[in-house]
Order: sequence, then structure tokens, then C-alpha cells
Amino acid sequence: MSSIQVADQTFIAAPPERVAELLSSRAQWRRWFSDLALEVREDRGPAGFRWGVSGQLVGTMEVWLEPVMDGTIAHYFLHCEPVGVSPSDVANLDLAGMNRKRRVDGKVMSFQLKRELEAGRAAGVAPD
Repeated sequence: MSSIQVADQTFIAAPPERVAELLSSRAQWRRWFSDLALEVREDRGPAGFRWGVSGQLVGTMEVWLEPVMDGTIAHYFLHCEPVGVSPSDVANLDLAGMNRKRRVDGKVMSFQLKRELEAGRAAGVAPD
């Protein structure tokens, strides 16, 4: 089990292909996860991405895009360990705070995708 484990999901009223297109921007990755280096392990097209993570953390990250009704559920997963900390010292870290920060980072990403893809769409109206 990883010290940093995040699993979250957000509904986006847009097809998975459009979500994947915005999600593929490396410039955005640096904005959303500025202290992490992400290396694509698997570009799954409209199903999302899997990355190897390095930098402040080492491990894996995934955004799985699930088509649902007239949109997409973006499932965000992060499984990592802090870098430069011995296994015996991990218990001394603020793991709850570290997990919260990474959950918030994932929500910032998801809500930015949601804002961009749903801009101008009236509530209750199917996406273009």
C-alpha cells in the first residue's frame, strides 16, 4: 500500500474524446502538478492516460475516462511514496495533509477540464 493514495472522480458533460484532448496537454500537467514529473506510460486515447511519477513523489498516476450518459466520469488515481524519506521515517510525515494536497490538485485539474469543456452550456442541456 502506498503512503499517498488518492482516488477521486468528477462528472464532465463532454464526450471522452474531448476530455482526453485537453488532458493530453503537457503544459497543463506542469501547471496542475508543478512539483511532479510525469512520463506517459500509456496513452489510452479516449480512455485516458497512465503516467509514471517522479519528483517530490515516485509512483503512478492515472486518469481513466469513463463514458457515462451524455458525458464522462474522469477517475483520478495517484499511488506514490515521498522521495528522500526512509521507510521508518514515513510514519513521522503528515501523510493526511500530503494526501489532501494531492486530492486538491486532482480536483483543480478536474474542475479546470469541466469549466473549459462545459463553458457556455446551459445546465441540463446535452453537450455539443
